Order: sequence, then C-alpha cells, then structure tokens
Amino acid sequence: MSLLIILALTTLLCPAAAVLGRRAGRDAGWPLAAGLLVLAGALVAVWNGRGDADAVSQQIPWMPTLGVTFHLRLDGLGLFFGLIVLVIGAVVIGYSARYLAKGSHSAFYTLMTFFAAAMLGLVLADDVVLLFVMWEFTTLCSFLLIARSGPHAKDPAIRTFLVTMAGGLCLLAAVVAMWVATGTTRLSDILVDDVWSTSPGFAAFVAVLIALAAFTKSAQFPFHAWLPDAMVAITPVSAYLHAAAMVKAGIYLMLRFSTALSEVPVWNVLLISVGLFTALMGAVFALQRNDLKELLAYSTVSQLGFLTATIGIGTSYAVVGAVVHVAAHALFKSALFMSLGVVDHQAGSRDIRKLSGLARTMPVTAVVMTLAAVSMAGVVPLFGFVSKEAMFKAMAESPAPTAAVWLVGAVAVLAASFTFAYSARMIITIFPGRPAQDPPKEASAAFLAPVALVSVAGLVLGLAGVLAEPLLGAAAAAVAGPDAEPHLGLWHGLAPELYMSVAVFTLGTILVLARRSVDRLLDRELSPITGVGTVEALRGGSVALGAWIGGLTRADAPYRHLVPPVVVLVALTVVGVFTVDVPPLHGDVTRPLDWVLLGVVLVGVLLALGVRSRIALVTIIGVVGFAVALWFYELGAADVALTQLLVEILTVVVIVLLLNRLPSTFHRTGKRRSTTAAVVAVLAGTSAAVATWALTGRRGLSDAGQYFLAEAKTETGGSNVVNTILVDFRALDTLGELTVLGVAGIAIVVALESRGLLPKLHSPITEPPGSPISDAGDNTMVLRVTERLLGPVIVVLSLFFLLRGHYQPGGGFIAALIGAAGISLVYLSAQDDRVSRLGVPYVKLIGAGVAVAVVVGLLGLAEGSFLRALHFDVFGVAITTALFFDVGVYLAVVGVILAAVSRLGVEEKEPPPLRRVGSTAVDGPAPRPTPTTDEPHHPSTAPMDLSSIRVLDRSSGRPSGASAEHPDRPRGDDS
Repeated sequence: MSLLIILALTTLLCPAAAVLGRRAGRDAGWPLAAGLLVLAGALVAVWNGRGDADAVSQQIPWMPTLGVTFHLRLDGLGLFFGLIVLVIGAVVIGYSARYLAKGSHSAFYTLMTFFAAAMLGLVLADDVVLLFVMWEFTTLCSFLLIARSGPHAKDPAIRTFLVTMAGGLCLLAAVVAMWVATGTTRLSDILVDDVWSTSPGFAAFVAVLIALAAFTKSAQFPFHAWLPDAMVAITPVSAYLHAAAMVKAGIYLMLRFSTALSEVPVWNVLLISVGLFTALMGAVFALQRNDLKELLAYSTVSQLGFLTATIGIGTSYAVVGAVVHVAAHALFKSALFMSLGVVDHQAGSRDIRKLSGLARTMPVTAVVMTLAAVSMAGVVPLFGFVSKEAMFKAMAESPAPTAAVWLVGAVAVLAASFTFAYSARMIITIFPGRPAQDPPKEASAAFLAPVALVSVAGLVLGLAGVLAEPLLGAAAAAVAGPDAEPHLGLWHGLAPELYMSVAVFTLGTILVLARRSVDRLLDRELSPITGVGTVEALRGGSVALGAWIGGLTRADAPYRHLVPPVVVLVALTVVGVFTVDVPPLHGDVTRPLDWVLLGVVLVGVLLALGVRSRIALVTIIGVVGFAVALWFYELGAADVALTQLLVEILTVVVIVLLLNRLPSTFHRTGKRRSTTAAVVAVLAGTSAAVATWALTGRRGLSDAGQYFLAEAKTETGGSNVVNTILVDFRALDTLGELTVLGVAGIAIVVALESRGLLPKLHSPITEPPGSPISDAGDNTMVLRVTERLLGPVIVVLSLFFLLRGHYQPGGGFIAALIGAAGISLVYLSAQDDRVSRLGVPYVKLIGAGVAVAVVVGLLGLAEGSFLRALHFDVFGVAITTALFFDVGVYLAVVGVILAAVSRLGVEEKEPPPLRRVGSTAVDGPAPRPTPTTDEPHHPSTAPMDLSSIRVLDRSSGRPSGASAEHPDRPRGDDS
C-alpha cells in the first residue's frame, strides 16, 4: 500500500464517520478506531518494505507550473509521528464510543477523523506548501471541535483560532522565504541546502518565523493561554489535541528543522529560554489549579516547554531526548485526560476539593490514572522517568558555556519538581480517604479499556524500553543522523541526569509534604496580566481598529469614497511622470474616426455635467458608452466592443430600476462643492489620461501578448485569443472574478431583502379616467409582442455566441449578457412586476455557475494541473473543457443579472390585488368599462367611475393594482 493510498483512506474515513455517526451513534467509534489501527499497520508495512532506502517517497503533480507537487515522504520521524497520530487517535475515538451520550455524533466523528488525516498529511508532507496547507487544516479542525462544544465555547474557539492562525502566517512567510532562497518547495531538499550556512541573515530570519509558528501551535509563552482556554471542549477532543494532534504539530516542526537550524544562535537561545520559562510557568500554574482539566492543560503547557528547550539544545542526543519524551507524553497525557473523563463521567465533578476516596469505589480507574500521573512525574519505573532522564542528559551534555549549562539544568530541575508536586497532589487528593455519601461506581470495562491500554503501555515501556528503541531510534536518526541512538533503560550509572532526578524527587517530596503552605503561597494571582485577557484585548483592539477605519468611509457622501483612490491615483501619476521611461510610439498615432468618437464622448461628458434630470443623465451616459464601444470596435477589439455594448444596455435597465426609487432630479449644490468636485474630477481624469498614454498606446505588443498570439492555437486549440486568455491561460483569474461576481449577486439579494437600503418615494398622482397607462395589458402590448418575436432569437443568439467563443468573438460572458438582455425584455414585458415571469432560482444559478467552473478545474488534474483544459473529439467535432468552463461563467452571470432585475424591479412581496368577478375574487386589474349596445360610450360626458381612477406610484411608474398576464405563474423570488 502506498503513502497516497494511506492518506486517501484516512481522509475517506471522514465521510464514513459522518454516515456511521448518524446511523450507529456513539458506537461508530469502534469501527472508526479499528480503521485507524489498520492504517497504522499499513504505515508500518510500507516502512518495513522500503528495502535499502532510508525513506519512502511518492508524489503526484499538483501545481506543476509553480513547481509545487503533492509530495509525501515517510522517514523515521514521519513514521513515529504518524503512528502517534493514528494509534492515539484510534484509542481516543474508541474511548469516545462510551464517553459520549447515546445519539447521533456525526459531526464529532467527522471532525476527529479529519483531524487525524490533516495531522498525518502534515507529518508526511515533503513539500513546504503542502506542509502549510495541512498545518492550516489542523488549525481549522481544532477551532471547529472547540466551537461545537456549545455557546460558551464561542470565545475560546475564536481566541484559539486567532493565536494559531497568527502562527500560520509566520509559517507562510517562512515557506515563501525558503522557496525563494532555495528555488524549490521540496522540504527534504530545503533542509540540506547550503543557504543555511552561507546566508546567516536568512537562516536567522527563517529560524524566528519557524519558532513563532511552532510556539503558537505548541502553546509556548507568550502564546500559551489558548491551550487552557480550549478546555471548554469535551474530554476526547482535549485528549487527542494534547496527546497526538495540534500541539504535537509545533513539536514536529521544530524537530524537522532542528538540524538545519542547530547552528543558528537565535534558534538555540529562543527555544531554550522560552521553553524553560514556559515549563516553569506552566508547572506553577498547574499547581494552583483545583479543576483537574485545567491542571492537566497547564501541565501540557509545561511539558511542551521541556520539549521545546530540549530541541533548542541542538545536539544529536537532544533530538533523542525530545523524541523519547514525545512518546512518553503521548501515552501519559492521553491516559490522564481519558481517566479524568471517566472520573467526571462517573462522579459528576472535576474539582479535586470535592473528590475523595475514589480508590475504594473506582479501583481500576485509580490504578490506571495513578500509573499515568507517576509517569508524568518522572518516577521509576515508568516511561516518563526514562524520557525525563533523556532530556536531563541532553541538557547536561549541552555544548553551551558551563554557566549556561548549570542555569538550564537548575531551571529544568525546578520545573520538574513542580511537575512532581502537582502530579502527587492530584493523586493523593482524589483517591485516598473516605468516599462521599453517594460514591460513584466503577466505569464499564469498555469505557476503561482504552485508558488502561495507554496507561499500562507507559509501565511496559519503562521496564522494557528496548522494545521502543527501533522506532525511536529511526525517528531521531532521520533528523540528527545515525549517531542519534537511544539507550532506553532505568539505570545509566552515576551520571548527571541521575543527580538531577534525585534533586527533583527531593524537592518535589518537600513540596508535597508542605502542600498546605504551598497552597497558601500560590493561592493568589501571580500576575496582573493574563494570557486570555491579553488575547481578548488584542482581539477587541483589532475589531475597534477595523471599525474606526471603516468609519472613515461609512457615509453616504460620495467624497468620502472618492477622495482616497483619487489621491492615490494622482500620487502614482506624479511619481510615474518622473520615474517611468515611456517608450516611443509606433505607426500612426491617431485616425480621423478617433477624433470623431472622441468628440462624441466629449460632448456627452459636457452635457452630463449640466443636466439635472436623472433619466436624461442616464441617456447621455448611455450615448457615451456606445461611443466607447464603437471606439473599441474601430481599434479591432471586437470582443471588448461587444461586451461594452451589452453592458451599456443592461446598465441602463438596472439604473432605470434604481431611478424608480429616487427623485426625478438632482438636488442643487453650492458653488464651493461644485468647484471642489470639478478639481477632483480634472485631477483624476488627467492622471488617468497620463497613465493611459504612458502605459498603453500603439507601442507594440508585450512579450506576454506576443506569446498569446503565437501559442494560443497550439496550446488551446482556440483562435479567439481573448477568450483563450480568459478560459485557458488565466482561467484561475477568471474563476476568482467569477466567484467575486457571484458573491456580489448574493449581496444584492441580501441587501435588498433588508428592506431599508432603497426606500421608496410615495408621491401618488391620479390618472385621468381612461388613461392608457391605467391598463397593464394595453401598456405592455408592444413589449409583449416584441418579446414573443425576439425571445427565441435572443436565446439562439446567446447560445451561438457561447459555442463560438473559443474561435470567434463571443464566450460565456458575452453570451450571458445577451441572454440577460432577453431576460430584461421578459421582465419589462410583464404586466405586473409582482407576478413577472422571472420564476428562476437565480441564487442557485450563481452557485451552479461557480460549481461548474470548479468541477471543470478539477478535471484538469487529469492532465496534471488545476483548470488545465482537456481536449477530445466527439464524432469528429473538437471539444474542449474550456467550453464547459464558459458554461459556468454563463450561469453565474445570468444568475447575477437575474438577481439584480428581480430584486430591484419587484417591490412588493404580497400577491397582486384581487378584483371581483361576480362573487369570485380573481387576479388582475379591473377591466375598462365597455360600451353596451343600448347606450353608446362617450368618455367626455360619461359619469366618472371611481373604480377606474388609479393611483400611480411615481417610484414604480405603474398603476397600483396592475397585474400580470399570467397570474398563475410563480413570481421570481428565490429568497
């Protein structure tokens, strides 16, 4: 089985978990745990079958044009962390099968399995871009798992996300820097590149970024607060997050880069100082806590500090010590959290002040939890003692100056002594003594089995550490070379690490015996500043800053929005005039038609400046737009001209719909304001003209343009270069613009549904009796006839331009604009906007368009790259997937225009007014009086029928009470 298959199967456990969690409820944990164990066995099988190779490597193309591959590599370190992820994950998920209440747990199991898949992808990634993506997936998983714990978990989840996301940005910066400096994204090549030794400035810069990223993930000071804060999550999440996921990602990152950065002073100093301070701080805070979960959370912070400091020493044996303690920590911390869950589940409390005598009624829980706590305390003969001795040995053998070695050792001993103290406090408080009046019962065997498995494993490996030497040795050797050999035993002679352990036991015992005095000493706030408070202050400050910046333009006054870009534009122009070297023009600078069209545009602009009527202004601007479209066509840009022409038509329709809601004329402005606006307009126009003159003009094509002209037919099979650029060469840009357009369409719907952004003006006037506009049928007759004749033609024309776009002027966007023109005609020909025939789910069209474009992009992976067009023949006709990408563009654009027309044009949600025919109420306007044979009709002398007097809503331009031709058709409302 290959690495890709193992990772794919781990990922496929997510949808399986969703189904099982819904069908089997909490019992879904058992098959999911079995699946993870099988995958762990497959990982070992791949490692054992590698032959003489040091590592197993496999890759598939991902982003070949960027040199980024989906590259997986299994070496000793990857195997070690991969097994921790899968095995501990299996144990925790199996434990969840009895911890969780009965019922559906689809979301929990889905996120937990995806967490495992993300962590496995992280430790197997041999490409720094892939490493970063998996790193961010773990951040997302932790956020979702914490947030789903209930309303009280919202703020802790957000704080966790903000801190770890900040570390992700640091990692991203490091990835980019390494990519640029080494010219590759392959991690194994980057780590052995000469740049680490030849460029000390670069090495120090990347070292700081890597350290910051790891500190945020592994809860090192000053980023430690999120880990205790995240204890609002349920116990299985905490157990997995602390023992095998999330926090271990930061340790893995530091171990992976430890050899490359071992000679970088800032790396060593930063890791050792921050790690030891965090270890001591976390241990003291843990000793203060009475809630068992908070105690264990701070103990994790402390233990991660030990690991960070050990890695920072930089020697081969330091890597060994860190690897051994990672294994020990995964065992005792998962056992402790799961034991805590058992106690909380059975006793209903986590407060050590309310728990006592549990050893009498819960003896098995007492044994397994005591074994795990003793291992965390580093007491013989548990595996925690072996790992603590390994770290002490690495610190004692550090190549640092003697004074520094003594200082590091003293701080480590002090922190370990506090670890001994809070571990003992936890056990001797809740298990001995008399049980409560209503003592809890022992948990079921199925509930305790996963806990006992990892707890007893700590005892077995402590007594027979040789069993773990091959795996741990391979992990250390993958980073530090073959000299990094662990010798896992309980006795190594009278060595410095033994004396350090004796000091820990002695000082720790004193702290336990004097625990009442210690409790009184620590029963206070040790610092006026808390980590959670700091994160919350930064969060609140960033929100306030964003609100302040947004407030600068939060106004209806246009100048608030126009001044900033105009100032920037003018500044860039001034700088460009003195710095840009403008190449000479080629050929004729102008043609006679250019001056004619320029004159039309100029006249239109001057007329627009003096007109006060809004509808007249729309007409004039439309003329200017048509002139620009003709100019594009005259210059040979048929696609752009056609797009401009269609946009002008649809813009007029949309603006007229908006004008219904505005006064018919502009308000008068003062001379000062007019003068200011004129100056700003002249500056902006001059700057734009200068920039256009400098950057464009008849100066020949750029290298990119020449490439597109020369290679479009060969590379894409299309002869319309404009379309091939949009859907082939730069399809990713088009997909991004398509997504933004879709979001804009949805924003239109949301904004207009808010019922207040576009207030109506109610200025009713009365129509004279018999007025043509009082009858919707007569008023729309011409448009209805036109729509019936031209509707099919527009549809065919739209499809024609869609299909020919790859070879002739056209494409998805132009075709969609043509179709949208037909849609506008359908709307305008309806007799009443409330029952217009636009019963199309435009939001679904937008989503379908984006989805089609994405799916077409995924098909390109068959040729090695996202959005690469595939070419094939159907009955001798050449077909390209770029056509289907254009279909996605078509659907999304049509959906957006439908949304604009439907929501801007339809003003009321209630059905049209009813009229009575006899005793039956029917839709539609009242018919006009018809003359009878007995009495001729004389409009001028006939008595006024009050029912024929209609109220005309100036804002809509139609009589209130008008109805549609087809009242039985649904209205185009997709809200």
